[in-house]
Amino acid sequence: MLTALLWGLAGGSTLVVGSLIGCFAQLPRRVTAAVMAIGAGVLIASVAYELVGEAADTGSLAAVSLGLGFGSLAFFVGDVLISRSGGSDRKRSSLPTRAGTAAAGSAGAALALGALLDGIPESAAIGITLLEGGAPSTAFIVAVALSNLPEGLSSSVGMRQRGHSVRFILLIWVGIAVASGLAAAVGYAAMGDASPATTAFVLSFAAGAVLTMLASTMLPEAVQEGGPMVGLLTTAGFLAAVLLDRL
Repeated sequence: MLTALLWGLAGGSTLVVGSLIGCFAQLPRRVTAAVMAIGAGVLIASVAYELVGEAADTGSLAAVSLGLGFGSLAFFVGDVLISRSGGSDRKRSSLPTRAGTAAAGSAGAALALGALLDGIPESAAIGITLLEGGAPSTAFIVAVALSNLPEGLSSSVGMRQRGHSVRFILLIWVGIAVASGLAAAVGYAAMGDASPATTAFVLSFAAGAVLTMLASTMLPEAVQEGGPMVGLLTTAGFLAAVLLDRL
């Protein structure tokens, strides 16, 4: 369980790294878009190999199908509610307009909930994969870390421009990173005696939530900021994950 906690913290730690960059510097948009595209490619491969592939080997196709459907629906509903509360820009690499800055800066609770919504399925999956293979996939940890970086960066930029202190911002993101670690630990502890069908459902639920997050937040923002190169970089990230899985 401690190992799962530490791996979850490792994946969530880039939320804090991103918040530090957002407070004291700002990466060029294309650089952040490239990070998002590569991370999306790695996550897609990791979802296919580490989550859905493992779920299909462990349980029935019915459990996999239900998990994917419910995971996708859960993220969709949560995303709509959080976006309406002011957290729609939580994955943005920059907030150029005054309205966008105001939304990000004044909706700290929505941003925090959005980060939890994005990160908890990923972190729980880290804990569950420990049960299956003894150690999480390097590619999956890298993918989670890369996907968290722009989230901490973008929201911190907005909150800083609205006058929140660096201490306040860092406390928020350290807390969310800790919650990610706890989600991994809970996933490990809760699934220790689970049936194959339950394990397959939970793995697929996480996969459905992650895939929906990629399609609705990360990839559209990456394309908007990075242009046509995002397709190549996403494929490069996918290939990198496949190679890491085979090493």
